[in-house]
Amino acid sequence: MSQTLKPITAAAKLGIYLPAAPEEFRTSTHTREELDELRENPPAWLVELRRTGPFPRDVVAQKLGISRSGLARAGVADAMDADEIGVLLADPPGWLVDERERHQKVLKEQAEGR
Repeated sequence: MSQTLKPITAAAKLGIYLPAAPEEFRTSTHTREELDELRENPPAWLVELRRTGPFPRDVVAQKLGISRSGLARAGVADAMDADEIGVLLADPPGWLVDERERHQKVLKEQAEGR
C-alpha cells in the first residue's frame, strides 16, 4: 500500500502554493505515485501555477536570491506571483539588495566551512 501525503506536503513536494491549487488537490490526500504522475505529465493547472504562480515562500525566496528569513524580515507576503517578483527584480528596493548581500555572505561562509 502506498503512503499518502497531506495536501500541504504534496504541494511542497511539487513546489506550488497550496491555496492556488484546484479544490480537488487541496482537499484530498495524494500518493507518491500520484505525485510522480503529476511531475511526469503535469496537467494545465500545474503548468500554469509553476509558470505564473502564486509561488510559495521558498520559491519566492529562491527567485529573488534571498533566504526565507529575508522575506520575513522584509515583511513580504506569504506568496507572490511572477509579475510581482518581476517588478522587484527589475528595480530592486533597498531591502532586497541588502538581503541578497546577506544571503550571499551566508552561502559563502557555509561553503568555506565545508
